Amino acid sequence: MVSITLAVPEELKKEMDKHPELNWSEVARSAIREKLVVLNKLNKILAKSKFTAEDALELGRKVNKAVSKKYLGE
Repeated sequence: MVSITLAVPEELKKEMDKHPELNWSEVARSAIREKLVVLNKLNKILAKSKFTAEDALELGRKVNKAVSKKYLGE
C-alpha cells in the first residue's frame, strides 16, 4: 500500500483526537474512494456530452446578464 501525508488544520486535529477509537486513515481512504466513485460517474456522463467549454462560457454570460438585470435593474 502507498502512503500519503495529509495536512489538516490544528482545530480539526484537536477534534479528531477526541475520537481515538476511529481509524482516521480508514476514514480518509473511504472519503477518497467515495469521491472517486462520484467523479467516475460524472466522467461517464460527460464523455457523452457535446457541451463545450465555449458553451459553458456563453451560458455563464447569459446567467450573469439575467441576474444583473433582475437585481440591479439594468
